[in-house]
Amino acid sequence: MLRVKNLAKDYNVLDERKRVLEGISFTVNDGEILGITGKSGSGKSTLLRILRGVESFDEGVIELEGKQFFPDSDKDDMMDLIQNTAIHLQRNFGLWNGPAIENIIRKINSRNEGHEGLPESDSPYYDEMYEESMEYLKLVGLEHKALHATSALSGGEKQRLILARQIVAKPKLLLLDEPVTMTGPGTKQEVLDVIKNVKKELNIPIIVVSHLPELHMYISDRLIYLEDGHIIEEGKTETVLKHFLKDMQPQVEISSLGKKETIIKVKDINKRLTLIRVGEVLNFKNLSLDINRGEIVSLIGQSGAGKTTLLKMIEGLTSPASGEILYLHDGEWIDITNFNPRRMELRKKISIMHQEFTLSPHSTIGQQIGFRMQIKGPGSLEYARKKAKELEVSEEILDMLYTLPDMAEEEKDKIMNQMQITPEIYAKLFPKVTFEDVKEHASKIFEALDLPLGILYKTPYQISGGEHVRAYIALALTTHPEILMLDEPFGDLDPVTLRDVTNALKRINREFGTTMIIVSHHMDFVKEVSHRVVLIDEAKVVMDGDPVEVSNCLIEMSHAKYLERNIESLIS
Repeated sequence: MLRVKNLAKDYNVLDERKRVLEGISFTVNDGEILGITGKSGSGKSTLLRILRGVESFDEGVIELEGKQFFPDSDKDDMMDLIQNTAIHLQRNFGLWNGPAIENIIRKINSRNEGHEGLPESDSPYYDEMYEESMEYLKLVGLEHKALHATSALSGGEKQRLILARQIVAKPKLLLLDEPVTMTGPGTKQEVLDVIKNVKKELNIPIIVVSHLPELHMYISDRLIYLEDGHIIEEGKTETVLKHFLKDMQPQVEISSLGKKETIIKVKDINKRLTLIRVGEVLNFKNLSLDINRGEIVSLIGQSGAGKTTLLKMIEGLTSPASGEILYLHDGEWIDITNFNPRRMELRKKISIMHQEFTLSPHSTIGQQIGFRMQIKGPGSLEYARKKAKELEVSEEILDMLYTLPDMAEEEKDKIMNQMQITPEIYAKLFPKVTFEDVKEHASKIFEALDLPLGILYKTPYQISGGEHVRAYIALALTTHPEILMLDEPFGDLDPVTLRDVTNALKRINREFGTTMIIVSHHMDFVKEVSHRVVLIDEAKVVMDGDPVEVSNCLIEMSHAKYLERNIESLIS
């Protein structure tokens, strides 16, 4: 049993002491799942880290299995808390390289030997550890992926592998922070059923933090609603959810589309992704797809179906083995996958938001928007081409430098290291941007996103979670792109904030005519935001059409029982 009494936590934020948790008290019985919900930034994840023993607290007491832990407990006591708890952090894909099963073997070895070294296959007890590992993989539905490299697993498969590793530790308290955030409906269902099985098999207290109402309706025995670090309500799951969702804004109507005009053609692309020893994983064969001007098109499918790979090819950040990805630019069709002197002009029209989106913590929102304008603002490309000639930088190198800001941070840093260049190159090649320019360009975007211009002066630490997401959208839209690509950037938003963001995207689409291509696992979001939905399964387009019909097809294919109740049933 877990008991928490009058727990409080303070943070130092910009030389100010801020209380982020206050008077938190609750009990979780053995064999019970307690759900915690609340808006972004309400303190949910902080509470879980405290219960795990990796975050200090300032007041109160934690009691687990009769042992009490206080703010001034010594390191040995806190280590005891750590050893008796397990946590699955949101978007945490920290896994060992190598076959999936070795991650489980290492965890079992850690339980027995105190370290995660990989024992030799001829060492004592290896066969027993291998067999036990297969049982854990079966528990999370990954036995068929036992020999697949972890780097090639989908996001959902990594989530399940991490969950299996937590179970290996045989914890007395299991903490799950958004355990199915970035997974498709089928994987969500599998993981949720695994959690239910763990509850039954281990008979320990389980706490699940999630913003998904349908998740709590399916697995939570009770629910806590947390807001601004306080428990607002605790009780029956459905009752608490209805109170939490009562302030959700009504849906903004999606814009109507006029005459169809194709502006992106994916023509007969082929790409095969394989793994050593385990064969084919994804195989795109002659896939074709058209995107029309002003459409909001969502790509959906199971985890690992090929949605993100397809989007990366459309973005021109991954090349197909054959086929073309053509964009209509000034009356000319340009293949974005091959170098062309006009490809930079095309990229200037495109803005990309990745899964692992982030804002720089050390720069103001205005400074970050200024950099984006420096690269893709009016006249920036012409200026850069002139400077490149002066500095004897080739068009091909300039094209690569122009592509880098569209990449995920890790990939961008790797390429910059390989090219032996630093971010200072952009200051040499691209024009300076004044703060007045930033304000002028940001004003309409901020108005459409319901953001005050004062946020331009603030760093990400000084704004709320919802403002952080909308500020990132503003960053992506600052240069008025004609095309916006979004790869599941809103997966960990609470439903109230997500409705605000969904409405903002529809307003942007209506006001600026922005074409959007979105990858998402969130069916309610997809149904709300899309003109059209494309279902991808095993690297093939299997359905293309009405958002509700296509989304429901995926739900049926996934046998997603947890989606039998949706948000509308709770707010109607």
